[in-house]
Amino acid sequence: MKRQRGTTLTTRAASFFNTTKKKKEYIMAVSIADVQKLRKLTGAGLADCKKALDETGGDIEKAIEIIRAKGQAIAAKRSDRETANGCVLVKAENGFGAIIALKCETDFVANGKDYIQLTQDILDAAVAAKAKSLDEVKTLTLADGTKVEDAVIARSGITGEKMELDGYNFIEGENIYTYNHMNKNLLCTMVQTNKPAAEEGHAVTMQVAAMKPIALDEASVPQSVKDEELKVAIEKTKEEQVEKAVQAALKKAGFNLYIAENEEHIAEGIAKGEITEAQADEIRRIKKEVAEEKAAALPVEMVNNIAKGRMAKFFKESCLLEQEFIQDSKLSVAQYLKAADKDLTVVAFTRFTLRAE
Repeated sequence: MKRQRGTTLTTRAASFFNTTKKKKEYIMAVSIADVQKLRKLTGAGLADCKKALDETGGDIEKAIEIIRAKGQAIAAKRSDRETANGCVLVKAENGFGAIIALKCETDFVANGKDYIQLTQDILDAAVAAKAKSLDEVKTLTLADGTKVEDAVIARSGITGEKMELDGYNFIEGENIYTYNHMNKNLLCTMVQTNKPAAEEGHAVTMQVAAMKPIALDEASVPQSVKDEELKVAIEKTKEEQVEKAVQAALKKAGFNLYIAENEEHIAEGIAKGEITEAQADEIRRIKKEVAEEKAAALPVEMVNNIAKGRMAKFFKESCLLEQEFIQDSKLSVAQYLKAADKDLTVVAFTRFTLRAE
């Protein structure tokens, strides 16, 4: 019995030794060159690459799948996270320009060299392919043979953050000028002119960045936007006219306009002994009756004329060619361009930012 037990222990020891020896040999088989190769292919950290190669016995293809699966798992787990940070880049060449954003959760990741390079690689592929949509961009293949969508997932696995592509805008044709605001990769613009004009084109890209136009000119503003803005202008005009009448009535009655402004101020006035309860009731009565009377008697033509004035201001502030030129407020953007060349104008522009505005 003792001999059999000794034999069993010897067999177990030998088995353990052989297993450990094989494991050690297979781990040692993963060379630094293999780790570096996997890192170059995936962008993953050295530790992650080493671990993946250890798990696959040095099989590069299987190791890539492990790293990719890790990225997919992280992406799925963090799908509800907000991606408020990221990298926005712009590029134009060979008659095609595009802006793209690769979004993530933190600015620490967004400012990473590898992250910025991935965004640039994706943009390069998009411009080279003259991609017309974000969905098309996702299907493109990068220079290293990786699909864009897979590259984003892999990077998500490396950083542990949710990532997504956004903000894809493009302009096709000649005379496209680009601008990356302060080279901070947060706000990018593109402008296309009807003829070569590098200096003027660049100046207008900065105009677009600073002034946030929504259209080239009044004719380019969508009718739905015009209708909504006119509706807002009319309502605001009515509110202002009614408020003026109410304030005039309160002032005539001898009430402090600050106290009469709202219920909180009225309560404050009562608490401080500045008005009585009876006076508070009188304030409420004046406000209600005067507001109703004025609203019912507002001249339609007057309201419409004031609203039209508001619309004119809206177009001047929102339409690129009608805006005041930021480098010379005496000129509109259209006038600035014509001063350089009487036929020069902007035919297209686009803008994207990750900044809260």
